Amino acid sequence: MTLVQRRRVMAAATLLATPPWRVSVAGAQVEEPLANAVRSALSAAVANAAPPRPRFETVEERLAYLRWLGAMSERMKRRKAEHQTRVEFLEAVWYESKRAGLETELVLGLIQVESGFRKYAISSAGARGYMQVMPFWARLIGDGEPARLFHMQTNLRFGCTILRHYVDTERGDLFFALGRYNGSRGRPEYPNLVFGARRQWEFRSAT
Repeated sequence: MTLVQRRRVMAAATLLATPPWRVSVAGAQVEEPLANAVRSALSAAVANAAPPRPRFETVEERLAYLRWLGAMSERMKRRKAEHQTRVEFLEAVWYESKRAGLETELVLGLIQVESGFRKYAISSAGARGYMQVMPFWARLIGDGEPARLFHMQTNLRFGCTILRHYVDTERGDLFFALGRYNGSRGRPEYPNLVFGARRQWEFRSAT
């Protein structure tokens, strides 16, 4: 292992070992021109109402979801001590990630790296909330009110919609999509941190 590789591994280990309320490595999405069709699609994606509870086609799917919810709630205890708050957060992350066609564990890993699961986190660049959404997105595809980015489901809706947009822009390449989300496209540090954090949230349901 080279010196540079060792430093990257040590940086990732330090982040993952840091208490979540002290983590703050968020970057900043870069405002880019959006085609009218893309802007309209993103606006529609963040505006559509969400059902109050997830819906399942089969009993097996619901049971698998409940097993996931129980396991993730247990893992998140030290980050969110209050049970109901924890469950509501996980329900929203699950719904918004699935709605955007993203891995839930990837979104949880991104939130861990971006905000340390802090609802009211603000980066030095002005990014806000759990998924550290830049205020310009509220103007581009929302109602123009950046304060709404502190609302849990709104923040998760924006963050997942934006990440999905970047994944599509990068033709499915998560490495470059994550770099674009963080404003550091092409650099390995941020994607590697998210991929490392994602492993903490992987779940295999017993069959």
